[in-house]
Amino acid sequence: MAIAADFAHRLTPGSVVALEGDLGAGKTQFARGIVQGLGGDPRSVSSPTFVLMNIYDTPRGKVYHLDAYRISGAEDLEAIGFEEILDQNGFVLVEWWQKVSAIIPQKHWKVSLTTTSAHGRNIAIEPPK
Repeated sequence: MAIAADFAHRLTPGSVVALEGDLGAGKTQFARGIVQGLGGDPRSVSSPTFVLMNIYDTPRGKVYHLDAYRISGAEDLEAIGFEEILDQNGFVLVEWWQKVSAIIPQKHWKVSLTTTSAHGRNIAIEPPK
């Protein structure tokens, strides 16, 4: 969480963060850290797997936390107004982004989480290109 909270200081309104990693790798935990780094309550963050999207208020703006794990493709995100979410100038976090890569803005942060042990993770952060 500390790495994610520190990383949050590099984000600007409108930032999109693509989170990737296997089940249990820590994508939602990383989202908690981002919310904390933006001044929000990390305890309010929960996995959006079953609800598709959670929204968190922070002093720096809204965080839109989406999970594409259970959807069939980009059309499902488009159906809930993904383009409008991007226009809100908040912070957009997308777990399992590869399933909807066709509609993820080209300029996005990419965070890859790899499990190295029961409590260890390798975290790679790539800035927008």
